[in-house]
Amino acid sequence: MTTWTAPDGIGSIELLETFGSDLTVVNAARVSFAKESAEITPADVKLIGYLAEHNHVTPFFHPQARFRIKMPIFVAREWFRHTVGLARNEVSRRYVDSTPECWCPSPDNIRQRDPRLKQGSRPDAIADADGVHAIMKAHMDSTVSLYESLLAQKVAPEIARCVLPQSMYTEFIETGSLAAFARLVGLRTGEDAQVEIRN
Repeated sequence: MTTWTAPDGIGSIELLETFGSDLTVVNAARVSFAKESAEITPADVKLIGYLAEHNHVTPFFHPQARFRIKMPIFVAREWFRHTVGLARNEVSRRYVDSTPECWCPSPDNIRQRDPRLKQGSRPDAIADADGVHAIMKAHMDSTVSLYESLLAQKVAPEIARCVLPQSMYTEFIETGSLAAFARLVGLRTGEDAQVEIRN
């Protein structure tokens, strides 16, 4: 299937499966008139455009897609705020004790706080971004080392995981309707969304 890999080479989105098609949308809409199309026609294409443009979303709940997604926990928690039309199952560190991977912002992405906003940041990096990046990376590496040390001391993974940072990558399988994904992407690519979830 199709896979997108994040610039850091760790995060990813893989399309696993799809259910339904444009015809699914058309027939969900046409059932109101007790009609059904066997194949897509120019009129059907026009109907899909009309439905989308006028926010008639229910026919778009019928086609679905399943993805395997890997992203930092702090990004996933924003993603998981979207629930309608979506189902997820996430890797659990109660059962998995492989070496965690962490996301660390590059120096140019260690943005300044915007004093005018309750949430959000300014686009420019802080003054000592390189130094702060080194501190952040060292802390994450140290935390992963501590986690592995706890496991080596026979601490249960469900307890050892409590030291891991929000920057740790998580992985989950998500199935959702076309309408649900369209809403999620529409909101999370908006200018007021955090940069890391937009990318």
